[in-house]
Amino acid sequence: MPNAKKIPEHQAIYGQIRDAILFGELIPGQAVTIQGLAELTGAGMTPVREAIRRLTAEGALAALDNRRIVVPRLTVPEIEQLSIARQAIEPKLAELGTVSADNHLLADLRKIDGQLDQAIASGDVKAYLLLNHRFHFRLYEQSGATILCQLAHSLWLRSGPSSRVVCGRLGTQNLPDMHDDMMDAIARNDPARAGAAMSADIAQGMGQIRDAAQRAQQDRRVDAQTLVK
Repeated sequence: MPNAKKIPEHQAIYGQIRDAILFGELIPGQAVTIQGLAELTGAGMTPVREAIRRLTAEGALAALDNRRIVVPRLTVPEIEQLSIARQAIEPKLAELGTVSADNHLLADLRKIDGQLDQAIASGDVKAYLLLNHRFHFRLYEQSGATILCQLAHSLWLRSGPSSRVVCGRLGTQNLPDMHDDMMDAIARNDPARAGAAMSADIAQGMGQIRDAAQRAQQDRRVDAQTLVK
């Protein structure tokens, strides 16, 4: 569109790197460099450096003592904190989104969920992660609660890489999907039920992330003991 505003380069590069983290293209424990991210995004050093600074401040990247930058590997206590925070915010967003729901919202959610079902059936992990995020935030943004939406975005950014690990371990067939219950609650104008469905969806998803983290910790202990022997 001729009159559409062009996104500033630094914001576009930030978005590219953020999405690479959010949808698991960059995995937990992976080291990143300015040069590597510049090659990934096709950008110059300055906007990449600024994006790294922002994402580190948001907890999506972590700076180690040796100045290396990595995608954080979540500990079990950190996962529990994320779960508590998500349960406090996202069911409320689902309730508020249901209160202000209209036919456009339901049509959008049904379309996204249909595409999501196809991704699950075909085992397309990348599409699953993207469409699951799109479904949730289409509902959340309907709420008009911008501060809560921003907080939810931040929480998803921290847990995104771990979600990709879960998908890699379990495949798409065993992933949480309470979306039918949510859509039925929205169609019936039942905010409490929509919030309860969202709470169950979060509990299942974060439980899988916690279980994967615990198994990974056990595997690393076994590897460490093997090296000692």
